Amino acid sequence: MARHVDVPEETMQRMLAYLRELDCMWNEGKEKFSSQSLAKALHMNPALVRKDFSYFGEFGTRGVGYDTKRLIQELRTILNLDRTWRLALIGVGNIGSALLRNPELKRQGFDIVLAFDKDPRRIGKKIGSLTVEDVASINKRILGEKVQLAIIATPVECAQETADKLLQVGIKGLLCFAPCHLHVPDDVRIVPIDIPMALGKLVYRL
Repeated sequence: MARHVDVPEETMQRMLAYLRELDCMWNEGKEKFSSQSLAKALHMNPALVRKDFSYFGEFGTRGVGYDTKRLIQELRTILNLDRTWRLALIGVGNIGSALLRNPELKRQGFDIVLAFDKDPRRIGKKIGSLTVEDVASINKRILGEKVQLAIIATPVECAQETADKLLQVGIKGLLCFAPCHLHVPDDVRIVPIDIPMALGKLVYRL
């Protein structure tokens, strides 16, 4: 799939929101939709929806609207979600355990195939369908399982060391729940999930 490097990051974020809403529409039996109906559902301006879509070509027909199923397929291709991604999870505390028990991840194409921890009390424990492995075996196991992405759910003090190990085996995409800044090469993509910071944004204007 061609990468759309000239598309603003904000647009790509909205495309994910569009995809989720279209999945809901399809499940409700809506085979067609308009930019107005999609914008209304997401509390947005219809012109912005059309502008976002225009980055990727013509999807709809004036006066007819958009085909829901076709656009879901198109968005999945654009967003690189038309495949299954193999993930490793490092850290199976409260957050990590919850992720392992979340069936929605696999339904959306994100398959956690390995889980690691360094706590002897967790190693060997089965959570969901996986048995937690010793983080000491991370390099060999990730290479053997052809993992492409990783989730870091370790304490802050372990996060950078964990990231370094993952980079050594070629992982280029990290989702990090540890509230810290990771130092990685420019070609590695990190998405931080900082819950206290997100809550801070929530309450700022209350």
